[in-house]
Amino acid sequence: MEVWIPLLLAAIAVGLLVLLFKLLGKPLRWLAKLFINALLGFVALFLFNFFGDFVGLSLGLNWFNAIVAGVLGVPGIVLLLLIKYIF
Repeated sequence: MEVWIPLLLAAIAVGLLVLLFKLLGKPLRWLAKLFINALLGFVALFLFNFFGDFVGLSLGLNWFNAIVAGVLGVPGIVLLLLIKYIF
């Protein structure tokens, strides 16, 4: 009878770990996707600033602009330009 107690506790612990990974898996994937999109936004902003200097357009390279550009893409860069030059 005493042999089953550690096996039962180990099975419960494994089950709880699987449940924890299933619950946290989706938010962690969402955060990773947001981070990757922000990095792509930095690249897009860098390229925009590089080529935008020829026509006199530029945006700052910061996390807010990168997240907007990463999540919204090209319309996000246009939105940031409108906000900068209208307001």
